[in-house]
Amino acid sequence: MTDNDKKSANALWGGRFAAGPAEIMEKINASIGFDKQLYAQDIQGSKAHCKMLVARGIISRDDGDAILGGLDQVKDEIEAGKMTWDPALEDIHMHVESRLKEIIGEPAGRLHTARSRNDQVATDFKLWTRDAIDQMDEALGGLQTVLVDKADKYAEVILPGFTHLQSAQPVTFGHHLLAYFEMFARDRGRLQDARTRLNESPLGAAALAGTSFDTDRFMTATELGFDRPTANSLDSVSDRDFALEFLAAASICATHVSRLAEEIVIWSSAQFDYINLSHKFTTGSSIMPQKKNPDAAELCRAKAGRIIGALNSLLIVMKGLPLAYSKDMQEDKEATFDAANAFSLIIAAMAGMVDDMEVKADKMLASTQSGFITATDLADWLVRVLGMPFRDAHHVTGTLVAKAEQKGCDLDGLTLEEMQAVEGRITDDVFSVLSVENSVASRTSYGGTAPARVREQVKAARERLKS
Repeated sequence: MTDNDKKSANALWGGRFAAGPAEIMEKINASIGFDKQLYAQDIQGSKAHCKMLVARGIISRDDGDAILGGLDQVKDEIEAGKMTWDPALEDIHMHVESRLKEIIGEPAGRLHTARSRNDQVATDFKLWTRDAIDQMDEALGGLQTVLVDKADKYAEVILPGFTHLQSAQPVTFGHHLLAYFEMFARDRGRLQDARTRLNESPLGAAALAGTSFDTDRFMTATELGFDRPTANSLDSVSDRDFALEFLAAASICATHVSRLAEEIVIWSSAQFDYINLSHKFTTGSSIMPQKKNPDAAELCRAKAGRIIGALNSLLIVMKGLPLAYSKDMQEDKEATFDAANAFSLIIAAMAGMVDDMEVKADKMLASTQSGFITATDLADWLVRVLGMPFRDAHHVTGTLVAKAEQKGCDLDGLTLEEMQAVEGRITDDVFSVLSVENSVASRTSYGGTAPARVREQVKAARERLKS
């Protein structure tokens, strides 16, 4: 950077700085490498601010028209790839203002009246985060739709339900998939809660204390789609709760994606063989020709750590900052941008995998034939038919499980006489509850796994998606 370049850059942010920054200072201070992503929001906020300045008579209409036209040209140039990014100009705000001055001259200097880079960046970042939330909400809705479609298709397919990754009770695959629908519904709710809280405009708070100009912050808030302006100028420029909430919601959602990804990895293994993923979401091995690795699922699982790391990073940045703005807060965006990109990718990848998966219903059903998976049904029968206290029924069932284990069969492989040797009141009717088909069909409580209930849940889920 030449001395003239340094003087030009310094002229934008104060005559006190006669000499240019040291090279290392320029490198650590510049954020244009990542905050250029905010160009659309920066120009959107600047246009709203300009319109307000004109409406309040703070700048002339002619200057306002020149500024608005110039900002449109700057936006067009950026989107056409014609903007030259210069670290000496530090950030997106200075790039826009510098290019605006080249286009329209002296009126460009009036745009920054009654605002600061502090409220400007807070506004830009809020607008960007709001856009990111809207995009993520739409993507999650798409993932939920795929889950519901798959759940409807496989409402009657039976597989083991697990606790501790041990066979517990039979469930339907549709019911299993709808569990994730509910998780992602809560994730969307968290994102919407975060959006509601962030939707206050910091613009006009200026550096930290407000401004002496007769501005109208309600006008700019409305122009930018905010519900209202922020109430405290100090808080306005130092708040990054909105980014933390976005990252917190994204982190929780990413753990849900990771849990489903883990199940896909397990289900597609040779040991389980419950599903098949096509070549679209798997890769081969460089040395083992038989391998088909569920890499897309594994990467979804891994990227959850990246998103959680971004939340942790920003929490650490913010935890010790006094009011109001500190340069530490420049570190808010890079990790957030990265997390949002990763979040978008894993939602799209997961929707693709769920849609792609081929379900092997026969393998799922076959795996219910071990692990005494209808033991709870037997205990429930003893309570319901014989009037036995559940704890006593639990003990009797445990004894019968041990007997079946010794015999090398499942519960329905025991004879009536063998069962009656443990509990003499048992009748032939007990065998009606020992099939997995009857087991799942009997689970008709609200939210249960019975196919009839699953179809009701599918219908309700579709209605929720519409609303």
